[in-house]
Amino acid sequence: MREFIQRILNKLKNQYRLTIFNDSTFQSVFSIKLTRLKVFAAVAIASSIIVVLVTFLIAATPLREYIPGYPDAEQRQMIVNNAIKIDSLEVELGKRDAFFESIKAVVSGNVPVDTVSGNDSARQLLNVKFNNYNHDSVFEDELLAEQTNVSIRGNNTTRKELSQMHFFVPLKGIVTNPFNSASQHYGVDLVSEPNARICSVLDGTVIFSGWTLETGYVIYIQHEADLISVYKHNAELLKAIGDRVKAGEPVAIIGNSGEFTSGPHLHLELWHRGNPVDPQQYINF
Repeated sequence: MREFIQRILNKLKNQYRLTIFNDSTFQSVFSIKLTRLKVFAAVAIASSIIVVLVTFLIAATPLREYIPGYPDAEQRQMIVNNAIKIDSLEVELGKRDAFFESIKAVVSGNVPVDTVSGNDSARQLLNVKFNNYNHDSVFEDELLAEQTNVSIRGNNTTRKELSQMHFFVPLKGIVTNPFNSASQHYGVDLVSEPNARICSVLDGTVIFSGWTLETGYVIYIQHEADLISVYKHNAELLKAIGDRVKAGEPVAIIGNSGEFTSGPHLHLELWHRGNPVDPQQYINF
């Protein structure tokens, strides 16, 4: 075995001469001494250089777009944009689902899960400082109570009941379908003139303003005393989520949107602590 290896090494080290002759004069033009080892080394180096140059040429030039299966610049940009849109869509869907869960909790009379950062706490709220405002002394106590009321479910001992509240008529019209909990009609239907404005029944904050398949354009308003008013089948919404509204302030335009409607009208619902109440008991239509 050792002799065989030695013969191979000797063959690799044997020297040869490569000579180029002029075909007409047979004069030597070029001559070089070579060994098989040098030839193999030269071929390996040349092959490596060619591979590196071809790889660089494909990776750093537009030639790579001609390789089958490799996307061009427009397709790569489209892939990146789609990935960004999908990521944003997932975030928005998560926000929407969390918001609807909060709405369900409010309607059911439960406390919605706080989706805000957990750094806030009741202890920190005790250290909140409010700026002094130069208001008339007649309204000073009422303004201070409103500013320090961080939650609708605060520690107010003088919480109003529905019988003590003055409701504004949301729409001048005729009641065509009254409240009937047995048939799961948890509100009243009001018919009025076209493009009539629908007003808020009390002061409050808009907690939902958007579109649903069954009820069309809908707006939910949270009031004091754990009361929520709902206005359905609108043609247009005039307020957005988070807007503060006053009693009698327009919030929507009467319409005929949604699948559960047979003509232009307002479907008004009142929910008190998670339970539906008859609006006609508190509002004189």
